[in-house]
Amino acid sequence: MRSYITLLISILFSIHSCFSQEEQETVPMVETDSISSTLAEQGIIIKDSVSFKKSKKEFNPLAPSKAAFYSAILPGMGQIYNKRYWKAPIAWGLIGGSIYMYTWNNDNYKSFRTAFKRRQAGFTDDEFYDLNNGIIPSLDVDDLEYQQERFQSDRDLWLVVAIGMYALNIVDANVDAHLKQFNIDDDLSIDFEPYFDFNQVTNSPNYGMALIIKF
Repeated sequence: MRSYITLLISILFSIHSCFSQEEQETVPMVETDSISSTLAEQGIIIKDSVSFKKSKKEFNPLAPSKAAFYSAILPGMGQIYNKRYWKAPIAWGLIGGSIYMYTWNNDNYKSFRTAFKRRQAGFTDDEFYDLNNGIIPSLDVDDLEYQQERFQSDRDLWLVVAIGMYALNIVDANVDAHLKQFNIDDDLSIDFEPYFDFNQVTNSPNYGMALIIKF
């Protein structure tokens, strides 16, 4: 009989201990909620540390190579791939303008070269000979040779410019794709934020301002 009573007392004591532990675990949460509500009424907002975590952009090591490849196939396509749509018309204008100037100078070079050759052969039927006068040409042989050399030099210069604009279009797409993958968000900063922590041992809150260095 005595052992039975002892066993019953131990069971009751265990049940009482379980209820006491549950009450102790729930009290801090209630107090935490009440403290948070009090701080909110005072204008202090407590933010969960999880909310500060931001999703990082996925790093794509092949993006710069793809952008350069697309621009090499079609100028401006790499800029569109990088979503720099405003750069594509600039690339088209620079390369297209250089090609136009090369073509214009090349056409003039051919015209003066043809006239120069025919004038040296003794013909006077070129477009630069003054047919109204019939005696004094508007441009003599020396002038035709000078104009031929001038347009040839300008044509070669614009060819170099066109190639340079084409290469610059590829380099811009590649570099821009590299720069887009750099981490330049708000996490790279120093900031002051409200700090709040609940001490489970002393059952009291700790709050203030925290200096946060993010990198």
